[in-house]
Amino acid sequence: MITLKQMVRFTIPQARLIPCLLALAICICALNAQKGQRVVPAPVDPKPFSAIAARSAPIYTVGFRSADEISQQDRLLIANAESSIAEHAGFAGLEYQGSAWTSRQVVCPSFPNHLFLQYTRNNGSGDVSVFSASIPRNGEGRVRIVPILRRSYSLFSPAPINSLTISAFNHIRAEEGQSANADWLGNALCYAALAGSQPEIVKPGATPELGKPVAALSAQLEIQTQDHREEVIRFDDAAGHPHATEWTMTFARNGRLIKATHRSATLRSVRPVSNRPAVARSWPAPQSPQD
Repeated sequence: MITLKQMVRFTIPQARLIPCLLALAICICALNAQKGQRVVPAPVDPKPFSAIAARSAPIYTVGFRSADEISQQDRLLIANAESSIAEHAGFAGLEYQGSAWTSRQVVCPSFPNHLFLQYTRNNGSGDVSVFSASIPRNGEGRVRIVPILRRSYSLFSPAPINSLTISAFNHIRAEEGQSANADWLGNALCYAALAGSQPEIVKPGATPELGKPVAALSAQLEIQTQDHREEVIRFDDAAGHPHATEWTMTFARNGRLIKATHRSATLRSVRPVSNRPAVARSWPAPQSPQD
């Protein structure tokens, strides 16, 4: 067998060869200079939430208003959305009947372009149904509901960790636009409220109620260095039932809520060493101007 090899000779002009050699020498010198030195990566701007922005609203609760306290303008908005709310509640098997349900407004300052409501039907012990509803104020978006309880049972899994709750919240954030990223703690509190809680954060050092232990209540924003720069919001809900509750919410840099969990908050005691991934930096809840 005969193998043929074709060779082509390339000629580099001397005028081009000299600059190439100089550039190569500079690179080699730079590499030698960096040997043994630690390369520190450039800082990454936190997203989707700012770590230093001040909050203009109180940071320790979200607001709730009874049906009588809802403004006339919002009542008109609710009336226009009534048929959509009934339709979506019916799809979820909630047997929505306007006369059998009571409602209250959930006030989330972080979402000014949405009106939130919580509907409850209480037919006695073991027969309580609850769901939340979201109504866009500017017409950009659609009515959404978050099923919480149907006759005292969760429809699929508990609302705080349910993928349907997370999906609805992500749609609400997308409809709200960039303004939804202005307040990380406000996002967390509003999510908890839409999932059926009435979250309340207690200031450190607050006097405990007689005969009741106080959880180590706090709120913080973390950046996970080992998880694609995701942002994690944690806060302890003092009003959780039957005990204080720790909420954890993980957001991607594009603003999408990836995961939400809640569990019993740790009481004031010695904490074990954490097994969580390394944290680049944590920020406690910023104080509002009135504090």
